[in-house]
Amino acid sequence: MGRDLMVALFATTAGFTVSGILSNLYRLVVRKPDNNVARGAYYAVMVIAGPNVLLENAAAKLREKSCSRWAFWLAAAISAYWSFAIGLFVLNIYIAVR
Repeated sequence: MGRDLMVALFATTAGFTVSGILSNLYRLVVRKPDNNVARGAYYAVMVIAGPNVLLENAAAKLREKSCSRWAFWLAAAISAYWSFAIGLFVLNIYIAVR
């Protein structure tokens, strides 16, 4: 059970790390999607970068007091689950390459 918990935590943190790296790289390269191709690329990137962006936006709204704590923790839980799924995908790729 302990090993399974460690793998789950590692997958979640790996997924959130990949999400953060990709979202920040996207922000450095592209300023604002202005045509259909750029908008499609934005949505494709957000599939992976979504947990980081979701949690960042939720934290900003909580600091502004424009959302409740319950809404923030719901966004955090969704972000964690999404990061877990991305992390499992990353671990699967690592095992396949290794």
